[in-house]
Amino acid sequence: MNVTELARQLKIPTTALKDLIPKLGFDVGRKAIKIDTRVAEQIMEKIKAQPGLLERIRRGKPIPVEITEDHPQASSTEKRILVLPQKIAVRDFADQLGMPVTDVIKQLMNNGILASLNEHIDFETASIIAEDLGYNATLNETASTLEETTVESILEKEKQGSLSARPPVIVVMGHVDHGKTKLLDAIRKTDVVAQEAGSITQHIGAYQVVYKNTPITFIDTPGHEAFTTMRSRGARVADIAILVVAADEGIKPQTEEAITIIQNSKLPFVVAINKIDKENADIERVKQQLATKDLLTEDWGGKVITAPISAKQGMGIDQLLDTILLVAELEKEEIVANRHGRAVGTIIESHIDKGEGPVATVLVQSGTLRTGNLVSIGTISGKIKNMRDYRGTEVTEAGPSMPVKILGLKSSSSVGDILQVHPDLKALKGHMKGYEEQKRIYEASLTNSLEKEDGIEKLAVILKTDTLGSQEAILQSLERLSLPDFKIAIAKKALGNVADSDIEAAEATGAIIYGFNVKTNLSVEQSAKERGVKVKLYNIIYELTDDVQQEAEKILSPEIVRTEEGRIKVLAIFRTEKNSMIIGGTVTKGRALEGAQTRVLRNQQPVGHGKLASLQAGKQSVREVVAVNDCGVQFSGKAVVKVGDILEMYTEEKRYRKLSAR
Repeated sequence: MNVTELARQLKIPTTALKDLIPKLGFDVGRKAIKIDTRVAEQIMEKIKAQPGLLERIRRGKPIPVEITEDHPQASSTEKRILVLPQKIAVRDFADQLGMPVTDVIKQLMNNGILASLNEHIDFETASIIAEDLGYNATLNETASTLEETTVESILEKEKQGSLSARPPVIVVMGHVDHGKTKLLDAIRKTDVVAQEAGSITQHIGAYQVVYKNTPITFIDTPGHEAFTTMRSRGARVADIAILVVAADEGIKPQTEEAITIIQNSKLPFVVAINKIDKENADIERVKQQLATKDLLTEDWGGKVITAPISAKQGMGIDQLLDTILLVAELEKEEIVANRHGRAVGTIIESHIDKGEGPVATVLVQSGTLRTGNLVSIGTISGKIKNMRDYRGTEVTEAGPSMPVKILGLKSSSSVGDILQVHPDLKALKGHMKGYEEQKRIYEASLTNSLEKEDGIEKLAVILKTDTLGSQEAILQSLERLSLPDFKIAIAKKALGNVADSDIEAAEATGAIIYGFNVKTNLSVEQSAKERGVKVKLYNIIYELTDDVQQEAEKILSPEIVRTEEGRIKVLAIFRTEKNSMIIGGTVTKGRALEGAQTRVLRNQQPVGHGKLASLQAGKQSVREVVAVNDCGVQFSGKAVVKVGDILEMYTEEKRYRKLSAR
């Protein structure tokens, strides 16, 4: 039996098995390719007699120096330390444990916790599971500080007495071509203020309308990925969602994704059933499809509010806005902010303009943002030189729920980054110094988590995708690419375009950045070139996964394949010298080959190694003797052969390994 096959059956790395075999008392060399079937069975029996041994090896724990029948629990007293943040995704938790994510989900279920692979669990929950699996879990407070600095955590510190009502923020979501853009255009036309000021001259990712003397902010995101990125960073950027569903097509894949995002965000929402003017429109079918998603509409006895509209014809828009105001009234205790503090907001759009340089759109969520404010946005800082509203009009201040385009940044920020105002230059420098230190520790922890485990090679990958669905599909494909001693390690995964922070993380971890349906900008491309980071962008999933496979196969260690050619039973020893012996014997299996590598077996255990320097049949020198014939052999190697031993001839071949889906 091949050593790799035995390792595969035991579900442990081949190198770990080779370390384990001598500690079990078997004399099998580390370069051995094959193991006698009976010996393999004995190895498996001894492993079964050591409770928890295989699980220990799979966790990457050290193998005890000596494993004997007298000490079957030698490995049970030592626990590996696992450093965890305050919150961690189930998938990432499984990666740190070195376990399949399905096994971790089962462990959580056994403890009464239902969580999917993308959901987060807190440190207390993770530590309990880790303890059950033989780990000592400790909290990495520094890493969690970097990850948990969110708008929500900042706003929670605001005093209730300082809060007052602000305009509601609405996000419009739904399947492509179901009319999101036309709906936003139709809503703009209802805004008397906008009509008086003229047409919209600036697209900044969000705008405000005034309906029945009430300002309402609408976020015009380029897709679900932007909104999800903001949510993943803890920014509750929207108060209410409008889910647009076309009456003629019904629920589609992106509709389902939008529903998931809305539900995970715990947002109140209204379903706008669009295109009711079409001949094949079927409002009842849409309601029926919603019901299959556990979303019962009000007229079906549920709580989901629907609004039939035709964005193209302008039908039902006022009724939809009335519904939005009604929902906002019900949520008024949540739609509040402190107008008088230092501003905090979320970047909802960012790009580099040829004339204006780095520009970003920020949705102010607390406080009032003013021209001249010193701000930090993630890894960058600057002074706001100019602000414009969605009409392109220059403004000097922006209060809660107001979207503004800001100029004066030193470099491009990323969607979802948090903007914070600082009182003076000293405070700004102190904040940035602390942030950089946290980031350094965080990146160091990323690097440590990707270090090569004993016997396991890794290819580090950073994955950026357009949607959660794309990310999930790619991750599942990459998980299937594996070998017992190799795996694809996801250093980081996120939604949205490739940013400077991704380049920094890739440099720290040695990862390759893969993007699916996302873009880079000139600044990011230049940074990647200077730092020697590979960035690869694709819009077809199988092309991306094929490239990952090719990159992985470049670093795979070649496999030495040993093929047994034949066996000679030693019948006589004619001459013995220091490094050579003349032997007589019978070929009992296969064939004897001149020049073949040879193992000396005694009682089925290897006792020596050498080479068949020459071969004779009768008195003639030959290159090959087949079974069942006598032969004379000049054995080149240490003189250890005795009568009754078996000479096993074999050939070795170096094969470059290929990854395949398991």
